[in-house]
Amino acid sequence: MNEEINYKNNPLNGVGLKKMLTELTDHYGFDILFAYLNINCFKNNPSVASSVKFLKKTDWAREKVEGFYLYTFKNLPKASYQESKLPPRDRIIPDDQTVGEPAELSHDDAELLRVEREKKAAEFDSGSSTNNHNHEINQHSNSSNGSGTIEQNKTSSASPKRTASTANNPWGIVKT
Repeated sequence: MNEEINYKNNPLNGVGLKKMLTELTDHYGFDILFAYLNINCFKNNPSVASSVKFLKKTDWAREKVEGFYLYTFKNLPKASYQESKLPPRDRIIPDDQTVGEPAELSHDDAELLRVEREKKAAEFDSGSSTNNHNHEINQHSNSSNGSGTIEQNKTSSASPKRTASTANNPWGIVKT
C-alpha cells in the first residue's frame, strides 16, 4: 500500500523563497506586503535579498509570507483546520483546488484589516478569553484536591505576561 504524501500539488513545491518574494513584490510591491503582513523587512530599506535573509532566519515570518502567497497571491481556498496547523510548505492541496488569479489588494483594504485586527486584539487584551480560561483552570484545580491553592498559584503565575511590545499582538509575536 502506497502511503506517500503527494506534495507536488502544493504551489510552494519547488518554489524558492527568492522566487516567491520576487513574484510577490513584482505584483504587489513592498508597501502592500508591509500593509498586509506587518513585517518590518518589507518597510525598512526593503529588497528581495534582505527580505530573503530575514525570512530564512525567522520561521513565523516565513510561514506568514508563504500563507499569504498560497491564499492571497495564488488565491487558493483557505486550509482546513487540521491543515492550518501545519506549515504552508507541508500542507496538501486537494487535487480539485487550482491556482486562481491574485487577489486585488489596496492600502484602504489593508487599513480596514489593521483596524479589525486591533479591535480583536483589544478584545483579547480586555481579558475576556484569558480570564475565562484561567477561571476554568482554577475551578478544575479546586475540584481536584479540595483547596486548590497550590494549583491556583501555579496557574496565576504561569499566565502569560503582556509587555508593551505585545500589547497589540495577542499571539506575542514580536515583529522585527
